[in-house]
Amino acid sequence: MIDRVKFSAAALAALSLTVIRASGAQAPPAPAPVPVPAPVSLPVPAAAAAPAGPKVVQPRRQEGGLVYDGIPPADAQLAQRLAAYGHAVPMTFLDWRADGSLLVRAPLDGTQQLQSLAAPLAAAIPLTRYPDPVGEARAARRGDGFVFLMDEGGNENAQLYYSPGAAAATAVPVRQITQGNFIHGSPVWAHDGKRVAFFGTERNSVDYDIYLADVTTAAAPQLLVGGRPGTWLPLDWSPDDSRLLVQKFVSVSDSTLYLADAASGELTPLDADSHGAGVYAARFAPDGRGVYVVTDEDGEFPRLKWKDPQTHQERRLCTDSAWGVEAFDVSADGRYVACVYNEDGRSRLGVLDTQQGRELAPAGVPQGRIGTVRFDPTGRRLAFEVQSPVSPCALYVWDAGQPAVTRWSAGDSGGLTPAQLVMPELVRYPTWDRSGAHARELSAWVYRPRTSGPAPVLVYLHGGPESQFRPQWDPFLQFVVNELGYAIVAPNVRGSRGYGRSFLALDDGVLREDAVRDVGALLVWIDAQAAFDHNRVAVMGRSYGGYLALATLVNYGERLRGGIDVAGISDFVSFLRDTSPYRRDARRAEYGDERDLSMRVFLDRISPLSSAARIGKPLLVIAGADDARVPLSQSAQLVWGVRSAGGEVWYLVAQHAGHHFGRDAQREAAMLTQASFLRRLAAHAAVP
Repeated sequence: MIDRVKFSAAALAALSLTVIRASGAQAPPAPAPVPVPAPVSLPVPAAAAAPAGPKVVQPRRQEGGLVYDGIPPADAQLAQRLAAYGHAVPMTFLDWRADGSLLVRAPLDGTQQLQSLAAPLAAAIPLTRYPDPVGEARAARRGDGFVFLMDEGGNENAQLYYSPGAAAATAVPVRQITQGNFIHGSPVWAHDGKRVAFFGTERNSVDYDIYLADVTTAAAPQLLVGGRPGTWLPLDWSPDDSRLLVQKFVSVSDSTLYLADAASGELTPLDADSHGAGVYAARFAPDGRGVYVVTDEDGEFPRLKWKDPQTHQERRLCTDSAWGVEAFDVSADGRYVACVYNEDGRSRLGVLDTQQGRELAPAGVPQGRIGTVRFDPTGRRLAFEVQSPVSPCALYVWDAGQPAVTRWSAGDSGGLTPAQLVMPELVRYPTWDRSGAHARELSAWVYRPRTSGPAPVLVYLHGGPESQFRPQWDPFLQFVVNELGYAIVAPNVRGSRGYGRSFLALDDGVLREDAVRDVGALLVWIDAQAAFDHNRVAVMGRSYGGYLALATLVNYGERLRGGIDVAGISDFVSFLRDTSPYRRDARRAEYGDERDLSMRVFLDRISPLSSAARIGKPLLVIAGADDARVPLSQSAQLVWGVRSAGGEVWYLVAQHAGHHFGRDAQREAAMLTQASFLRRLAAHAAVP
């Protein structure tokens, strides 16, 4: 754990902290402190001090599939206010169908289901109706068929299904292609409209192998690329369907591309001198000879390159940004290449016209985060989705040669208008170490309430850890700002995606606590903001962000009012032991291998569970009973540890739910519990 320092006399310099070393633990030396003026000494606020008197323990109760432990009943008025933010109908673009309609995912009967959108602003036609949400889906390149993935109760054992393509109301039979307690994903259609490549873990429940299924028969899928350890993913079929482009994934910064013979599975490296680098997307060129790859092999940021596997010639494309390319697609004739750039968290769309040698900027694309981009089979229309903090996902189509895009879906915000919502601003704050000759600065997105006077603050920590907080549609954050009066500060601490390959690696292995120090530096920055009430600061995170929230409560709890942990890691050693087998190697590459004794000692020491007694502020823990990524035991053992030391914990468990709550009722219950907890923390009086 990090030494507890009350940022009073040394400010950011105090963030260059000594580490309490357990016997045998190895940790990097602390970097030289950043010389900055010391702020005014601030005592621990009385309002945040441990209250006197007996605690009122709420009885455990169950409502449907939700178990409330130590949580008071919700306020009906608060629930009503929150409901107004839950009526949005976001629509996610998945693929073009062969008939020119869009295959989309949108809310239906309380879960996300597949629908078809035939024309701009037309009514969507339901294609699936299941109690569980439908995940990834791809449409056949010929005919009306499509395949989709769906698990049961959030267990993430996603099975692959084939539908001939009729509307859900016609009850056309859907065939389940895969079976068993295994995961499947990344379906890719061959051009013949008959075969689908996908990955599965049937062989040993650990490694991702590549299978082929012929949807025109009832035959079982055939193993194509298997018998090798690791994670193998199918990416694309060659135009003549003779080869598959496949990726061997080790970590977000280490992948290798291969060409697989579609008959024998024989693998050939795309590059003769192939070396590990980050591969973010790849597909065949329309002529079948070249391959387009988004990779960071030449520098800090992902770039789009065209490569010839035979001559090993290559060239860069979409070079109009100093930032990285995060998504792309190529038209059927190869004339247009659409690129989405991630520019400091904001998306920008550019379309390269290879004939004219210039990049086009279609008009009418709103500011926000751009999702899936895909050309239709003719290569003349490009579809994509855009979402922003003031607008849910809306779909747009650009017709080649036209100056502007056309909106295809309404992006219904449920009655909330952009004027009612808050756009965050991008800020930068100094952290505790240096980057070169200068103090390192980190970015954060700040949502400011329209209230007067210093506002309570919610520090929101993203998961991953290789994710990135980006300004996008999140009705709960809007509710917290507009209805509870919080300012929200969402940092991208070291290890976040989007700021270069080196930045991504700054929290790996024994550097894990450096990300916690970044949160500590943010608390110092918050103290210096006149618009923020430093006596009322809470922290919240989910998954890896849950770990960061817990570690912040352990190390900087005197500066916090309380915290929320959603499906967070409380103990790295048991997490690595108990997470689903197919995830372990990838997680070890990020967090460290617990089988190594010195690493095990280090992971034990930095795990919040080891210091659960130091979490003395109110804590809300939320988890899914069937979570395959961060098992329920991670939450249960933390709750026991904190309560055993006399700490207060609200504990909400959703049965038949996984890492993400797939049903509207589960999400609404979690949001209402979080809102109730945050409202209590924001009270000016001492937390009872």
